[in-house]
Amino acid sequence: MRFTLRQLGYFVAVAEANTLAQAAAQLNVSQPSVSVAISNLEIELGVQLFVRHHARGVSLTPSGKRLLPEAQSLLRHADEFQTGVMEVSGGVSGNLTVGCFVTIAAMYMPKLITGFTRQHPGTSISLTEGNLDEITKGLQSSVFELALAYDLGLPASIHFELLSHATPYALLPRRHKLARQAEVSLSDLCNEPLILLDIPPSRNYFPALFSTENLSPKIGLSSPSFEVVRGMVGQGAGYSLLVTKPQSDCTYDGSKVISKPIAGDIQSTNIGLAWQQGLRPTRLMSAFVDYCRETI
Repeated sequence: MRFTLRQLGYFVAVAEANTLAQAAAQLNVSQPSVSVAISNLEIELGVQLFVRHHARGVSLTPSGKRLLPEAQSLLRHADEFQTGVMEVSGGVSGNLTVGCFVTIAAMYMPKLITGFTRQHPGTSISLTEGNLDEITKGLQSSVFELALAYDLGLPASIHFELLSHATPYALLPRRHKLARQAEVSLSDLCNEPLILLDIPPSRNYFPALFSTENLSPKIGLSSPSFEVVRGMVGQGAGYSLLVTKPQSDCTYDGSKVISKPIAGDIQSTNIGLAWQQGLRPTRLMSAFVDYCRETI
């Protein structure tokens, strides 16, 4: 190779810091050393990676943006090799960065993280929670390597592996007039206030369920917080449609809610693992994927 892993490390550090000075400080080297390494890397690769802005740091060129995920991936594999996962013992070690859709993180991630790290003591997992847009951007920018999410609206650049299905349900106050029914219809609900989970893709997905039956929901309140939505329902402010179903029927403030199936042909949603198309999984990634298959 005509370039070094050190040069790639400097490239990634500068791209993430947006300034040579800050990258040099994080790397504990001099700024000229970083500048020379980047210039030499650009010469060896035959492309310009950064545009230098006087007193305003640097920004990636289109070529730099395309090469950054590849450099990050190569450095992860080099780190994996260095920490010993390629040893004959076949063990895995290192840190895995994982994203998770915010409404399902509490249900799945504690068990996955503790179970996996107990099975593989040399590993750790860094967790980032977010909505669909944040999950997608995090995967595309290599902020994290894997994500546990719904498959709603994921772009073609993201690979998705199905792990489980989840069916939308209606969440009602415990003393709601429909609480004794085995199931409820959307037509029963559309004239009551809908407490909308206001995060992508939920803010569009749940109203669209009504559209398939030529109905229009009456949106009352909305919140990006899953537990605030449940709490508002528990207090009798309206009903909600959700997919994630906690084990408890008690909200944070102690009120009670009840879950009811939705009548009719309601399509289930898919929960699974997502990562960048074309990304070669590390041994640590593969081990975590296998663990998720077994657990979920």
